[in-house]
Amino acid sequence: MKACGVSGADGEVVLLELPEPPSPGPGQILLGVEAAGVGPWDQLLNGAGWDVGLRPPAALGVEGVGRVLAVGADVHEFAVGDRVLAHEAPLPGGSGFWAERVLITTAHAAACPPELDPVLAGALPVIGLTALQALEMLGLGRGQRLLVTNGGGATGSLAIQLAAAMGVEVTATASASAADRLRGLGAAEVIDYHAPNWSAQVRGGFDGALIAAIGTAEAALPLVRDGGRLCSLTSDAPAEERGITSTDLYVRADAAQLAQLVKQVSEGTLQLTPEVHPLREGPAVFTRVATGRAGGRKLLLIP
Repeated sequence: MKACGVSGADGEVVLLELPEPPSPGPGQILLGVEAAGVGPWDQLLNGAGWDVGLRPPAALGVEGVGRVLAVGADVHEFAVGDRVLAHEAPLPGGSGFWAERVLITTAHAAACPPELDPVLAGALPVIGLTALQALEMLGLGRGQRLLVTNGGGATGSLAIQLAAAMGVEVTATASASAADRLRGLGAAEVIDYHAPNWSAQVRGGFDGALIAAIGTAEAALPLVRDGGRLCSLTSDAPAEERGITSTDLYVRADAAQLAQLVKQVSEGTLQLTPEVHPLREGPAVFTRVATGRAGGRKLLLIP
């Protein structure tokens, strides 16, 4: 089958011809992939910090949407022909979603509403779960204030929407060109991160800070009130001070949370802006995302 991934440990991302995935075992399903997400985390999969059980030569990708082609023993949640989406790590078949077919764990999959465009579903798993889990970690409620760095990114923009829907007042850092879009998504204030000493332009006393831009945690921490919380998505949470809880977040698979998120997308209360590319462009798409040139959009590969 056609795939995009690596031929060996620490290998270059290339187009591949791979064997078919193994038949699903108990608690597993085989998907015919319809759309697979690409994110900066994918550069960590091949021996660079995130062990997802990849067995090269293998496809990369830990999220996507597809039709069920086969089910393993004791699988009753889904049947052949159902469309599901999932964030999967570790990968039970040793290979990921950037392929025509992928083996996943049934417990990590959520049903895709029939009226929902599979491209939107495929864009959701990692960024949606990350945003939701970060907000749960911060534990904010109505009337409290949140700072989001890189609010213009795919994850940051979802966090803004989810927080605003909870009644949280959101201030985001982003480029000036993204300001109107983020205000439309619910941000009360948008600060241009290009400005020298951008943190000096922000009224502090935030109840929480969500760090989605590398190198911004140290500047954000003084803006958090005593006893507040900071959650970093970039593995650089600073040391705790003034009673502030400071934590790194690593996304986890959660089918129930994914079902909640996909319902919101289907109802139109959560907006996504995916950009689709054919699988044959996978190496170039990977490079673009890994070098920070996605322009705030979620990029997808279509087999």
